[in-house]
Amino acid sequence: MKMLSVPQRIEALREQMQAHALDAWLVYTADPHLSEYLPAHWSQREYLSGFTGSAAYMAVTQDKAALWTDSRYWVQAEAQLQGSGIELMKLGAQGTPSLDEWLKEQLTATQTVGVNGLALSVAQALALEESLGQAELELLVTHELLDAFWDARPALPQAAIYEHDAKYAGLPRQQKIHQVREAMRTLESDVHLISSLDDIAWLLNLRGSDVEYNPVFLSHMIVTDDQVLLFVDPTKLSASLVQGLATDGVTLRPYEAVSTELARLLADEQTTLLIDAARTAWTICEPYIEQAVLALNPSQRLKAAKNDKEIAHIRQAMEKDGAALCEFFAAFEQRLEAGDTVSELDVDEMITAARARQEGFVSPSFATIAGFNANGALPHYRALPEAYAELSGDGLLLIDSGGQYLDGTTDITRVVPIGNISDSHKRDYTLVLKAMINLSMAVFPVDEPAPNLDAIARLPLWQAGLDFGHGTGHGVGYFLNVHEGPQSISHYGFGRPNMEMKEGMITSNEPGLYRAGQWGVRIENLVLNQPAMTTEFGDFLRFETLTLCPIDTRCIELGLLREDEREWLNNYHLEVRERLLPRVEGAARQWLVARTEAV
Repeated sequence: MKMLSVPQRIEALREQMQAHALDAWLVYTADPHLSEYLPAHWSQREYLSGFTGSAAYMAVTQDKAALWTDSRYWVQAEAQLQGSGIELMKLGAQGTPSLDEWLKEQLTATQTVGVNGLALSVAQALALEESLGQAELELLVTHELLDAFWDARPALPQAAIYEHDAKYAGLPRQQKIHQVREAMRTLESDVHLISSLDDIAWLLNLRGSDVEYNPVFLSHMIVTDDQVLLFVDPTKLSASLVQGLATDGVTLRPYEAVSTELARLLADEQTTLLIDAARTAWTICEPYIEQAVLALNPSQRLKAAKNDKEIAHIRQAMEKDGAALCEFFAAFEQRLEAGDTVSELDVDEMITAARARQEGFVSPSFATIAGFNANGALPHYRALPEAYAELSGDGLLLIDSGGQYLDGTTDITRVVPIGNISDSHKRDYTLVLKAMINLSMAVFPVDEPAPNLDAIARLPLWQAGLDFGHGTGHGVGYFLNVHEGPQSISHYGFGRPNMEMKEGMITSNEPGLYRAGQWGVRIENLVLNQPAMTTEFGDFLRFETLTLCPIDTRCIELGLLREDEREWLNNYHLEVRERLLPRVEGAARQWLVARTEAV
């Protein structure tokens, strides 16, 4: 079978647009669950454009095509879109038109814009309808055009679903469902549709592997006052698991039957439907939008605030991950010292193998980023067999990696020197370290919006006239998605709802600095919201650093660190040494002791 090139795919799409009387077609990076990472079956934007970054959307008319992505991916997108006929739109750059503006420039009144409504959130659809309506453009969401020419489209995944063992799960599923029902009553809603995969997996204490790196499974879920319906391929569940769910009041329905069941439950127009507008597909909900209560899924807040049992397990997972990293770095440095040829691909292979030797390891939590020198300046770089760098010469190696364990999810970034590094390398590294420490030491009121904390990390960089183009921190799940809401430490999220910081939330702390074509620095730990104090001014939180791995002091310009910053670093390294020493031996133990010496 001959594979179509990207320009041929765009032309095939235009033929389908013409056949369906569509003047423009939109393609989002989304599936019917509005997931961040997609099963291959739903990688429509990647298939059409050839751009493999995880965040982008595109629009196609009969004579133009454009793709929007943020600064993390500009260099990658420029390379991958070359020769495709697709224009790169740099999100956030001055002069870049928004999707709405671009459509209004390309189209005239009464023309029609099409999109697959199963890959469009309710929030996006409502905003699009309003915006396009102002330009007298029509939005049509009933077609799926790619099936006509995507001959080798991957099938939906069929991986088995399994129980997250009760010894790990923070609460029984009956108790979690009870909490959701309590929230439904508060929101005066009768029927709650949940389509976000991590919410469903958390609520039911189930896990799967339908999405790479994320232990989730394709499904929808409906909760009423007296029913819990799980819409899933039943062949993925064992007979004992089906029985266990039934005992807990969970009834299985075919994955495709969610719309039919909603129609039955919402036949009475007085019945209200609770949906999360950002996490539910428009096609599924559109007939009932007048009956809808739009609010954050209650499970989003519930799973974001980890309980004591979950936190205890996560601390253990961090120790295992730290031990694996000690083994990796010790072996890695031995290979360099021996003069072996080591590549970015080798780093990925070695670090995954070290984690795989730890008890309870399931998979990486995302694709390892190992970027040497200029590649480290690409925040979401990934070495591939057809394009990677050898670690030869002098410079900085950035390694961003993580693991999925039965008892927790990890995400860590470290930067290490290769050969000799310059004063400029050290200055950049130290400024990023100061930014990370600044946020680590923060104390803030309960319910403070997470975006307000972003400036605390950025201040040391801003004072030097420097900045970085991504957020400082994202929420992290508990043996779930490595990117989890609702909180986000990012000024890009300023003013958004549901960003309040609560006790028990886990967030990344990962400021960075990237010099295009030269090097990149990012230092990342995961931090836990813990009670700090109660005063007449209210309740305050602080961060407990969860990640346990030495920060390479060979890259530090010590004169740039304040005394309190040195104290924080030395105390951190003391804790890393004490907690990891019982878990490592031999070369890994020697490496740990050497890398945690006080400065």
